[in-house]
Amino acid sequence: MKILKELFAWGSSIVFGITIALFISIFIFQPTKVLGSSMEPTLKPNHHIYVSKLPRALSYQPQIGDIVIIDSRVDRKRTWKDDFLDTPLFSVFKENRNHDVWVKRVIGVPADIITIKHNKVYRNGQLLKEDYIKEAMIDTPDAEFVVPEGQIFVMGDNRNNSRDSREIGCIPIDHVLGVKIF
Repeated sequence: MKILKELFAWGSSIVFGITIALFISIFIFQPTKVLGSSMEPTLKPNHHIYVSKLPRALSYQPQIGDIVIIDSRVDRKRTWKDDFLDTPLFSVFKENRNHDVWVKRVIGVPADIITIKHNKVYRNGQLLKEDYIKEAMIDTPDAEFVVPEGQIFVMGDNRNNSRDSREIGCIPIDHVLGVKIF
């Protein structure tokens, strides 16, 4: 009987710890590893960053220049199940590791017009001063994007080696998983 009480005490402590860890990583704070070189020189591959999830929980609107973590699967609605399964605790067990979570910089917010012309980026007709990019873009087709309400436009700092809104379009705000804090 004493051994059962001890096992129950240990088991309930473990379950409580896992529950708290899940709550923190889903709603408050999460370490994230940068995969790929799309954010160089700002963030290097395999660099660990810490992401505040509070903005997502508090319906925060990302600001121009924020470095955000996004779910790149913009063709479908994001659910709470995704939030749960994308935590580091469960992502190691996922069979399908397509790296759907990307780290990017916010370039445009709702109502902005993003124009790419002659390998340069303009927001609402103004050329962006981007001292954070790795190198000038080359061979980028001219394009124009109007950022709809409830969405943002993101790009990697390594423009010549980045999959971003130029390819997948604007990102729904509910696909912004967090904002880099350090």
